[in-house]
Amino acid sequence: MKTATVKEIKTELTHCSTQELMELCLRLSRFKKENKELLTYLLFESSHEEGYIESIQREVDEQFDLINTASYHYIKKSVRKILRMIKKYIRYSKNKETEVELLLYFCKKLSGFQPYIHRNNVLQTILYRELTSIQKKLPSLHEDLQYDYTVELEKLVS
Repeated sequence: MKTATVKEIKTELTHCSTQELMELCLRLSRFKKENKELLTYLLFESSHEEGYIESIQREVDEQFDLINTASYHYIKKSVRKILRMIKKYIRYSKNKETEVELLLYFCKKLSGFQPYIHRNNVLQTILYRELTSIQKKLPSLHEDLQYDYTVELEKLVS
């Protein structure tokens, strides 16, 4: 089966009634968890971005509490898993402020994590890569937000 392009899908959706669109969305939500998560964000949380950020931060806190600190191998796997989850939620939002806020929160949690992450090169690399990513995204934000986030970023770097 050949997959249709986005333009073709968009054209076809313009011909559908409201009922048909609702049925398509519900059917789409049955197939993959990510589809359901995206629909949940779009329908319920996109209008309350601050609440969305707070809920993700709580989830990140819970995930950091569950990390097995028996060896750095388990810590690395868990940190990568948390970062994948955050990036997925960032993709749903497409908001630069949300992205910077969540990545800064992740970096704060990672830099303050015990056992000390600076004894492991992979964890250091993950932290520095995300800090660099934040620095690249800052110029696209409003000036006031740039200043606030730059101050937080400097605290993390030092």
